[in-house]
Amino acid sequence: MSPTLIFLLVMSLFAVNNGNPNIEIKIGVILDMDSNVGKMSKTGISMAIRDFYRKHDNYTTIIHPYYRDSKQDNVQAASAALDLMKNIQVTAIIGPMTSSQADFVIDLGNKEKVPVISPAASPSLSPYNNHYFIRSAYNSTLQLKPITELIKHFSWSEVVFMYEDGEYGRGLVPYLSDAMMNIGTKVTYQTVIYPSASDDWILAELYKLKTMQTRVFVVHALPDLALRLFKKVNEAGMMDEGYVWFITEGLTNQLHDHKEDLMQGVIGVKSFIRNSGKLFDFKKRWKREFRSLYPDDDETQLDTSGIRLYDTIFGLAMALEKTLKEKGDPAMDSEGTRALKGGSMLLQSIRNFRFDGLSGDFNICHGQLQSSAYEIVNIIGTGEKTIGFWSPKNGISKMLDNETKGIKPVMWPGDSHVIPKGWEIPVSNKNMLRVGVRIGGFDQFIDADIDPETHQVTMTGFCVDVFKAVVDALPYALKFEFVRFVSFDDKRPAGTFDDLVFNLSIGGYDAVVGDITILAYRSDRVAFTLPYTEAGVSLVVPIKDERKSAWIFLKPLEKELWITFGAFFIYTGLVVWVIEHRVNEEFRGAPHKQVGMLLYNSFSTLVYSHI
Repeated sequence: MSPTLIFLLVMSLFAVNNGNPNIEIKIGVILDMDSNVGKMSKTGISMAIRDFYRKHDNYTTIIHPYYRDSKQDNVQAASAALDLMKNIQVTAIIGPMTSSQADFVIDLGNKEKVPVISPAASPSLSPYNNHYFIRSAYNSTLQLKPITELIKHFSWSEVVFMYEDGEYGRGLVPYLSDAMMNIGTKVTYQTVIYPSASDDWILAELYKLKTMQTRVFVVHALPDLALRLFKKVNEAGMMDEGYVWFITEGLTNQLHDHKEDLMQGVIGVKSFIRNSGKLFDFKKRWKREFRSLYPDDDETQLDTSGIRLYDTIFGLAMALEKTLKEKGDPAMDSEGTRALKGGSMLLQSIRNFRFDGLSGDFNICHGQLQSSAYEIVNIIGTGEKTIGFWSPKNGISKMLDNETKGIKPVMWPGDSHVIPKGWEIPVSNKNMLRVGVRIGGFDQFIDADIDPETHQVTMTGFCVDVFKAVVDALPYALKFEFVRFVSFDDKRPAGTFDDLVFNLSIGGYDAVVGDITILAYRSDRVAFTLPYTEAGVSLVVPIKDERKSAWIFLKPLEKELWITFGAFFIYTGLVVWVIEHRVNEEFRGAPHKQVGMLLYNSFSTLVYSHI
């Protein structure tokens, strides 16, 4: 053995013997072990613990995980948490992964003062109201921002919300309604789907939705139920051209685990994680590790939640080491729960930490992972295509790092590239708006053309054109039929316009179209639109064109101005006469001669230049 190698071995032994021994920190982990998410998470946690302490071999603490299987049951999850807190006396618990299970465990964590770190995203589970709850995922309400901005971008005025019954689904309902209201879009219908619902019940509910005019749907359900739903959506013919389907992050993240082509043209949103060299390397190592643990599982793949769980272990390990250095060795608290001295400091360290992890800027503030950006994907076949991004700074954009608004071209259901209107005339709806019309007035306003062979009536005229233009401008479908107000022999009107208005007021018609004058006593019975044409008494007279007259230049001169001119004319003559009368013989003589001289001099003063 070489002297160099002997020296290195001695130095390693010296470092181990003189360093502090590793202090084992018990951490509970609650997973659905047989589910894809459970197997993915367990693999990621094991790798995270191994990778972290390989990089930080100088740490005095080391995490020892204690796994428990919740068996996809809320009560079992709560039982596992109680066992970990009371019997194992763990310092913290990671999981469960679902909101319904986490609801029970968080209550126990608050009571036993054990931090619960979970990606449960339901807004009803708040880290602000539950001090011992740390959410290692985005609040699910944040995904509503890219969804609502997309709906606003395409100017859809109505949506239908379909959600899974349970803590995961119900928690988003009030926030979705508020988000849609803020962009002027109405949630016309909400369908709650129970996990225990039969396929026949789901199909019947879809047929009921098909009879409505809204064609924009937002689905918020876990993968197992969502896949059953979309099988029936295809069976009901609701994945054809004209339909729009949005899915939320919980489903979008796990589509890669299901290879069935059921969601062609669906739009999904999910948290965006930028690719990097270390992330690429981790994915390769994770895949190799997973295949060694579960050789028969060819479906499960690493997703965003698995990457964030890896970062969560790193953050927890750093928080434990930081707290231990500041407060000392682990000890038993008064209630028998395994914790570190100064538990409040440990809790604050877990609720507030930030570092650059595999997922990028991993920032947990006040127990909540802070959002960065969402990726918008278009489901095509069994894969997905990125069509845009959403960020708090730029909103929806084609690329994350620039401000180019909008999204890339979308493949809509039915393999269509035409943007759906968002509504259609329901094929099964027999209810139509009965619009009354009275014939017999001015044909230019309203008239009826009757086919002599088919006897089909076609309404024409200005009033009909206005009515149809208004209907076409509506953001939803409106079925209507014109019903003529005629006598039994179909030859003359059944009454006056007052009679037509009266029939409308008693429910004989749903609306009336025509050249009907708005009068006060009629307004007491029915509601009129704003006038779209004027009617009244007018007088038509010929116009004499005076612009060709030679005296047109005198038009601006008014009577007062002429009087002023005359007064000054006489005044000027009098002044000249008074001055000249005494010295000039021309201004003497007979009175008529003097008046003539006065006017002459006044005129000459105005029109001649005198030096």
